[in-house]
Amino acid sequence: MPDPLDAYNVVWNTQSRDPSESMPCGGGDVGLNVWVEQGELLIYLSRSGTFDELGIMPKLGRLRVRLEPNPFEADAVNFRQELRLREGFVQIAGEGRGIRATIDIWVEVFRPVIHVEISSNQPTRALAAYENWRSADRPLERAEVHSSRSWAGAPEAGIVRRDTVDFHGDQVRFFHRNSGRNVFDLLVEQQGLAHLKHELWNPLENLTYGGAIEGRDFVAAGETEGNYASTPFRAWNLQSASAGVSHELRVTLHSADAPTLGEWIDGLDRLVAEARGDGSARQRSIAWWQAFWDRSHVIINSDQPGSVPWQVGRNFQLFRYQLACNAHGSCPTKFNGGLFTFDPEFIDAELQLAPDFRKWGGTTFTAQNQRLVYWPMLKNGDFDLIRPQLEFYRRALGNARVRAREYFGIDGACFPEQIELFGLPVGYDYGWKRGADVPPGIECSAWVSYQWDTVFEFCQMALELWQHTAADITEYLPLIESCLRFYDEFYQRECLKRTGKRFSDDGKLVIFPGTACETYKNALNPSSTLAALRVVLTRLLQLPESLLARDRREHWRAMLGRVPDLAMREKDGHQTISPAWQWSHKQNCELPQLYPVYPWGLYGVGRPDLQVAIDTWRFGADDPDQKQIQSWHQDAIFCARLGLTDEAAALTIEKMRDASRRFPTFWGPGHDWVPDHNWGGSGMIGVQEMLLQVVDSKLHLLPAWPDDWDVDFKLHAPGQTVVECVYRGGRIERLRVHPEERARDVVVHRAGAQ
Repeated sequence: MPDPLDAYNVVWNTQSRDPSESMPCGGGDVGLNVWVEQGELLIYLSRSGTFDELGIMPKLGRLRVRLEPNPFEADAVNFRQELRLREGFVQIAGEGRGIRATIDIWVEVFRPVIHVEISSNQPTRALAAYENWRSADRPLERAEVHSSRSWAGAPEAGIVRRDTVDFHGDQVRFFHRNSGRNVFDLLVEQQGLAHLKHELWNPLENLTYGGAIEGRDFVAAGETEGNYASTPFRAWNLQSASAGVSHELRVTLHSADAPTLGEWIDGLDRLVAEARGDGSARQRSIAWWQAFWDRSHVIINSDQPGSVPWQVGRNFQLFRYQLACNAHGSCPTKFNGGLFTFDPEFIDAELQLAPDFRKWGGTTFTAQNQRLVYWPMLKNGDFDLIRPQLEFYRRALGNARVRAREYFGIDGACFPEQIELFGLPVGYDYGWKRGADVPPGIECSAWVSYQWDTVFEFCQMALELWQHTAADITEYLPLIESCLRFYDEFYQRECLKRTGKRFSDDGKLVIFPGTACETYKNALNPSSTLAALRVVLTRLLQLPESLLARDRREHWRAMLGRVPDLAMREKDGHQTISPAWQWSHKQNCELPQLYPVYPWGLYGVGRPDLQVAIDTWRFGADDPDQKQIQSWHQDAIFCARLGLTDEAAALTIEKMRDASRRFPTFWGPGHDWVPDHNWGGSGMIGVQEMLLQVVDSKLHLLPAWPDDWDVDFKLHAPGQTVVECVYRGGRIERLRVHPEERARDVVVHRAGAQ
């Protein structure tokens, strides 16, 4: 029986013009952009958690490979480049000058090692060059400051520090070791925390990353210089000692918080030695990918390849592959490009900058964008992939607690929306020219001031992880409880300062000043915040006593009783959910009035007052730009949650159809960058919600699925539940629920589906 995943492999029969036509490849925590240009194989190297002193996430260099005689030159025939999803690698083949050659590019899942394996029917020589464009220190250019947003507006110039590259025998060794002043030092001073610096976690100090390139029978072949796009580079060259019908190159990467450079080098040497002697690494990596694809799937209109609904299913799988390339990352997959960014001039011709550039920065993370990358992993059963995002907040918790204690005198944790890797606000958003009336600890930003509630979605992810898997989440409970405690105490004190009372007349918290996302400012009791507090507290109280003791349970039950009700308002004669009780002005284009629908699930299919939520979608926006397709907009998700099948399908098509670039899921830039990962994540969530929604214990099947879209899916639900369904021709042909007793909780929504 044909593997349905094979139909989703991306195949190109012509070479690429530039890296904007590259193909993603990766594994573990390594990402590659792979393309063939003018007969040469080029590969950008990226790895999770590699950040320089300024907070830029640079490429780790570029690998260029050429064969002589060259079967990939202009007169070559039968060129083929294929992303083979099931095994997780890229294969390139071509024929020219009487030579048939195949190149496999793959990454070990359990070790950061990249393999380039070349085979041919006639002997060839292989030439390889490691290309690096960071050979000297230089000032950060004004145009590239968006790749390091904390330096935007800073009173001192940022310096991009050089890498170190050299031959080590017949090996090319390259590394960057952070030294001197870095973005952590800059922000500790900006934010008045220098006297507490000894308490704060600094992940950039002594961070050293790089690697070694070597190959069987490859020897050093000197240095050269050149230009690619707008960036000059130096190249360290290797060549095969003789012609042969097979060649292999290995790039071994290493990243560590190393007290000394010697310790980092020792660690690299150990990895290199391990990789040389491991003959089973590929089999183990393939086995991991096989198991990964067996966890879940969504296959749409398999008998109509190329149709737009088919593209939705194919792109769902392709984007899941991109996410899996950072399964074991030391840092979360970044919403603004992940591991697969490329030279910015191929996105915006005016940005003639080095390949390291990405808008919205490297060590900077935007919570409202990051969440959309990670929410779909629950239904996909990719629970291990969620850990890097949860660990991001757990590691930064100590710094967030220091902030809360120093600025507000609260034993809790305050996490900003625009957050650095180490938990402090991004310098640009904290404000380099702060008004005299802005209290310490408050961001001086028209956009994100008082936007601290976004951390609750990651708290909820940890609670959902327990709901889905019964995993021990003890290590994340301090995060959840610290964030709740901050909100409880901060807003009691704010109310006390204004009114002399801690609560409203009816004993409720008063969330003011607040903000409904970045959109409704100076808000009183924003709906997005109230929904977050209500749901996180409710889920926390559902934990067993082994995780949440009785005295803590009573404390949080009391706080839940203090959460105000959502406000309603009339729009065009319809009752709708209000963004907040009150607000002063509108700033951005989000729809926080629908956050009680998604992510918080207080309204929707199977819930009371569904019509109120539907009317909020149809009439509750204040401006047309609050409904969009690109980037982080959730329109398709909202419609799916509300059971609006036609609208959900139309929006999902626009969201998940092929991108304008050669690789189908390199969407963007939208509001963000390319490839836009919160574009793909929000689109993936929309598809999942059309197929399966969980309301309390009920499994709502096909709540917003078009009758004429055939689908074969396997998705996960709470209670260690797996739902498999084949829906074809308007009827369910197969439905399997594990464990079997959960089948009684299924509620089928499609007419005639039974």
